[in-house]
Amino acid sequence: MILTMSKVDRRILKSQEAIKKAFLELMSDKNFDDITIQDISDRANVSRGTIYLHYADKFDLLNKLIGEHINEMRKICHSASELDYHEGNLPWFAYLESHYLFFSTMLASKGAPSFRSQFTEFLIEEFKEEVDTTAGKNHGLHEDVLLQFIVTSYVGIVEWWITNGMPHPPHVMAEQVGVLLERNL
Repeated sequence: MILTMSKVDRRILKSQEAIKKAFLELMSDKNFDDITIQDISDRANVSRGTIYLHYADKFDLLNKLIGEHINEMRKICHSASELDYHEGNLPWFAYLESHYLFFSTMLASKGAPSFRSQFTEFLIEEFKEEVDTTAGKNHGLHEDVLLQFIVTSYVGIVEWWITNGMPHPPHVMAEQVGVLLERNL
């Protein structure tokens, strides 16, 4: 019975990965609104029923895919919370690089504004603890203004890096962005 269960689990995981990969490939080729479940089914080489077994619709698939990556980035943040900005950014940029298809599709696609807003909200949560407007160079600034400045800059640099084909390796980006964060936080 245990062998059967593990085979089922592997098949389920394999189907889900095929569906996600097909969906991302389609999003890099087509507008989100133009993608159908049949398109995903054809590209993933699974039945429509298999897709509906795991996802309610393409919106659910998109949200779950985004949620998975946000959760992984959250884990990276928590594991790097005691590091300086340079060391803490290295796992981030390595993660972005290793999931290039996802991030390039989400940042380049007009059909994925929900990713950008969820990514921004996530970064606001993460940077909120780092912002101090009571003393030092940021004394007197409004916390919400400083947070927006830092987060939109961070999203912008990630977007620039991904959409330009990652012109610098992750360790260079981590170092450069780390210096900029140290100057502003």
